[in-house]
Amino acid sequence: MTIKEAQEAVDQWIKQYGVRYFSELTNMAVLTEEVGELARIMARRYGEQSWKPSDPQGDDNGRKAMGEEMADVLWVLLCLANQTGIDLTTELQKSIEKKTERDKTRHMENEKLKINN
Repeated sequence: MTIKEAQEAVDQWIKQYGVRYFSELTNMAVLTEEVGELARIMARRYGEQSWKPSDPQGDDNGRKAMGEEMADVLWVLLCLANQTGIDLTTELQKSIEKKTERDKTRHMENEKLKINN
């Protein structure tokens, strides 16, 4: 699925099942909430926090839950793009070009990123 197809699929779902989009402000709050849920899983899987009995860890040390939360983040981001008329394919292409021009040597020259530090 392309980004454009994903935006179209979300829009179709909203029109068929969702009644309407939540307001942009509500969706921004929901996006923040979903990012927080992903951050909680990341902190437990890769950071120093331990799992709580109530965490949706599963048998895979949170991998399934992490994927679900990433998809939730993407869903809300696609909603916001649709609501505000943003073509994410175009914007991502522009972002890649900007980062390539700006950072084409920056990371390769960064001593902190060298393997044998």
